[in-house]
Amino acid sequence: MDINDGQGVTGERADLLAMLAKHRHFLRFTTRDLTDEQAGLRTTASELCLGGLIKHVTAVERNWADFIVDPSTMGDFTEMTEEDWARRADEFRMLPGETLAGVLDDYSEVARRTDELVAALPDLDAVRPLPKAPWNTETHWSNRRVLLHVITETAQHAGHADIIRESLDGAKSMG
Repeated sequence: MDINDGQGVTGERADLLAMLAKHRHFLRFTTRDLTDEQAGLRTTASELCLGGLIKHVTAVERNWADFIVDPSTMGDFTEMTEEDWARRADEFRMLPGETLAGVLDDYSEVARRTDELVAALPDLDAVRPLPKAPWNTETHWSNRRVLLHVITETAQHAGHADIIRESLDGAKSMG
């Protein structure tokens, strides 16, 4: 029996999108009823804040979706400058002028685009060369592996967000 997402996507693709949607929901849910200021607060020893986590997951999903379309968009991480790393660090915090609503809207747009891409992909088994990076021990990933990575990254950061939110005001995503 095929799983159908209600939009014509069935089987494995529907399963992948359903799992991604579930973890996106939990990440977004950690920000319910917060102000922009609260979304930018660090509540643990970590540098992370809720708005910054959503910005980071948005960038990750956007970058990996772009990678599926054109692997050259990812770039060579071994050639990043200090300025590049500083820009990347800004993904993890709310910057002056950013709002939680804006961060969430950007995330929704990236999610919509990713969902459309997954539905239209001709082949989940198509292989892409990974960019050079100190953390890459492999040289190639399939489209499926890229999507599984995005799901894993989203789930991991949803857990981080839950801890940050609970430290902020005691609210939990589950339980």
